[in-house]
Amino acid sequence: MIGQEMFLSLTLLTGTVFLLVTQLFRADLVGLLVVVGLMISGVLTIPEALSGFSNPVVLIVASMFIVSEAVVHTGIAQRLGEWVIQYGGKSELRLMILLMAFAGLVGSFMSSTATVAIFIPVTIAVAEKAGLNRKRLLMPLAAASLISGMMTLVATSPNIVVNNVLKEHGLEVLPFFSFTPFGVLVLILAICFMGIFGRSMLSKKATMPVGKQGRSINDLDQHYHLGQQVYLLEVQAGSPLIDRAVARIQLREKYCVNLVAIEKTVNGRPEFVAARPETVFYHNDILVVLGEEEHLDKLLKELGVKRMLRPFDPFRRKEFFQVIGAAEVMLTPDSSLIAKTLREIGFQSRFKCQVLGIRRKMEAITTDIANLPLQYGDVLLVCGAWTDILRLREKRDDYLLLTLPVDYHEVIPARKKAPLVLAILGVMISLLVLNVVPTVTAVMLTGVALVLTRCIRLESLYKIIDWQTVVLIAGILPLALALQKTGVSGAATDLLLLIFGNVGPLLLLSLLFVVTACTGLFLSNTPTAVLIAPIAVEMGLQLGVSPQACAMTVAIACSSAFVSPLGSPVNMVVCEPGGYSIKDFVRVGTPLFVLTAIVAVLLAWFIYIF
Repeated sequence: MIGQEMFLSLTLLTGTVFLLVTQLFRADLVGLLVVVGLMISGVLTIPEALSGFSNPVVLIVASMFIVSEAVVHTGIAQRLGEWVIQYGGKSELRLMILLMAFAGLVGSFMSSTATVAIFIPVTIAVAEKAGLNRKRLLMPLAAASLISGMMTLVATSPNIVVNNVLKEHGLEVLPFFSFTPFGVLVLILAICFMGIFGRSMLSKKATMPVGKQGRSINDLDQHYHLGQQVYLLEVQAGSPLIDRAVARIQLREKYCVNLVAIEKTVNGRPEFVAARPETVFYHNDILVVLGEEEHLDKLLKELGVKRMLRPFDPFRRKEFFQVIGAAEVMLTPDSSLIAKTLREIGFQSRFKCQVLGIRRKMEAITTDIANLPLQYGDVLLVCGAWTDILRLREKRDDYLLLTLPVDYHEVIPARKKAPLVLAILGVMISLLVLNVVPTVTAVMLTGVALVLTRCIRLESLYKIIDWQTVVLIAGILPLALALQKTGVSGAATDLLLLIFGNVGPLLLLSLLFVVTACTGLFLSNTPTAVLIAPIAVEMGLQLGVSPQACAMTVAIACSSAFVSPLGSPVNMVVCEPGGYSIKDFVRVGTPLFVLTAIVAVLLAWFIYIF
């Protein structure tokens, strides 16, 4: 008979699943609602309901976002991309192998979503340079990014969750590299499958389709048909611009030109600065504007500026692009910018970048864009300081930084600190492998070291952590505790034991893999691990099957969301640039899912049971 507390726990579980599946609320709000519900219902005490926020799992996940940012900020991932371009040549097979291998390597120490976000621009650039069809490369990249979660203990949150479940049961935990044989074998099989069958399933044509994306800023300019030239305008004495901020002038609205930078004299030397809203004009400043000849006369007369005849020579262009850049950003399905106009958003004031054009359904729009409501899938061409463009990566809920042109590789913020980051990561891995300190201690020490050595920007420390994920995990973990405390997990385990109590180890592991993977089609991988891992470990204990084998099977299944674009953010972000449909994921993802299931079950059985 179901008691009151058990009924309340089931109600909270059902409500949580419903909210996460329907996405009525943000994930972090769902996590907070779970905590409040557990406290109000009395299912858990207040300390128990809040225990998730002090759980080592939450601290490890938060620290790994810092590690991910250091890998990006110092250009380590970008250098891997450069090596792919250098050594891959124009061979599609060789490029695909290198992309998948590097994605699997980088993703071993950062989230799968961050990994695919880093390598999408690299893949597009590789495809463009080699004249290949990006559709045949982006899905292999997504698959490798998912598989990277199978490589190490800290590669993805579910691995940490299942390890924590083993620890709570007083069992031997999974070592740092215990996941690696699974990940490496699945990655090798995935590369072989994609190389032999997968690419042809995606597209028969190996060449780049019409409308390919350029890699340089000049190519982006042509891609959006801006049709504008660069003009240098000197601020004269008595100009109404003097001592006024950029935001007050509204050059685009009044004069149909885009102010992209200002050349100022600093300590007797010319220096380009970004035209941010708060930047102030002074006498002898040189304005770098994009516009058309017909719009200049009115600007010259009314603003007291003089057109300079000296050309924007290669040297000045090089200095200019050390500071100013351009990029493309793509709106995400949950973006708060959808249905709003750039004017309503105050885009330039909010993001310190200005939008030069919008690409919608392969059509470039450059006129009256300030009053155009934005739609999901819109790709915005933005211009601003490289530091501001790179900071756009911190707004992953609103958009994905899709294309960074080749000019960007010259201005990676902390490129010189890449060896230091690699050394710190080496120390972290050594601490974890040798089990010198607990996992949470090693990972937090790594985060602190990266901050103290300025391998990441201190001012962006709290922005680089995906707080939605952190708060969701902190809220879901107490729910798992409630399910155990009220007997729901035990009842579910007993029911499964009643139905499958006589099955052998291989069939049990297969069952756990399928149940976990199917649950992951509706929930994200972390809540899935939180809910399924305790049941899996308990079933293993009662049936005399290695709980480590059960936990490992659940962890691998959580990273096997190949068959649906909705199964993981990794799949969702490659949909638009790759032009994929649900059929593409089902057609290619199903064999990958089967291969992963076979590897996970057989290898877990061989290592932990045989």
